[in-house]
Amino acid sequence: MRPVGSQGDVADLARALLAHVEHQRDLGADGVPPGDRGVTVDPAPVAAPAVERPGLDAVRADLGDCQRCKLAPHRTRLVFGVGDPGARLVFVGEAPGADEDAKGEPFVGRAGQLLTEIITKGMKLRREDVYICNLIKCRPPGNRNPEPDEVAECEPFLVRQLQAIGPEVIVALGKFAAQTLLRSTTPISQLRGRWFDYHGIMLMPTFHPAYLLRNPGEKRVVWEDVQKVMRILGLPIGGK
Repeated sequence: MRPVGSQGDVADLARALLAHVEHQRDLGADGVPPGDRGVTVDPAPVAAPAVERPGLDAVRADLGDCQRCKLAPHRTRLVFGVGDPGARLVFVGEAPGADEDAKGEPFVGRAGQLLTEIITKGMKLRREDVYICNLIKCRPPGNRNPEPDEVAECEPFLVRQLQAIGPEVIVALGKFAAQTLLRSTTPISQLRGRWFDYHGIMLMPTFHPAYLLRNPGEKRVVWEDVQKVMRILGLPIGGK
């Protein structure tokens, strides 16, 4: 008998092992024990289609020929909003004035002309690059402030407008718009120039263009507020 571990034994063992492996291969085995095959990774699940947000057209259609509050009988035209339906920046004012009521478009009077200058000359954007609307869609008699029941009926449509647009920044123009959106009684002089969160959207209150027409010296602070907005949006800031 040959000693265990002799070259003959090793050669015989090697031949037997090779024959076994070839036999297993013929049977379809891959030589990897079942417990060592690793974890089977399922393919990545296919993402469900995103739920499309209702667009502005749907909001406008739901608003219809609105008769929900006492302003309706006194209006000439309902003033919904204008601009890019996917705008990164939305300006929200208080309510339409006489010029807006006549034309059916927000900010077209003297205050609107000043807002347009802020957008085009200050921010170097086109008016159609942003979206402009008001909290209230009908002109209050005598340009008075909207009353609580009027806000209660109209504000939900503004919220839906903003949801449909999905802007990065809202600029609230004037005391009434800012205080209503923020549910605050803080004076606009203390709100302006500060960032607030409005349902996940950055909101910057500033003075209303109509106020600037009466107080032109405040244009400087509004320009400071606008520059803060421009920085957030990544817009180049040049001269005034």
